[in-house]
Amino acid sequence: MADERISMPSSQGGLVRYYNEYKSKIQIKPIHVVAFAIAVIALELLIRIF
Repeated sequence: MADERISMPSSQGGLVRYYNEYKSKIQIKPIHVVAFAIAVIALELLIRIF
């Protein structure tokens, strides 16, 4: 039973490259997202303290 394998057709197995089809005009770096999340957390902590 271990020798039974399911093989995918040779048409890339349903994989689609979406990044080639659409390019956003707004580019946000991951470090900016992390910094924004930290700033929101710090702001919420300050609001709860005062």
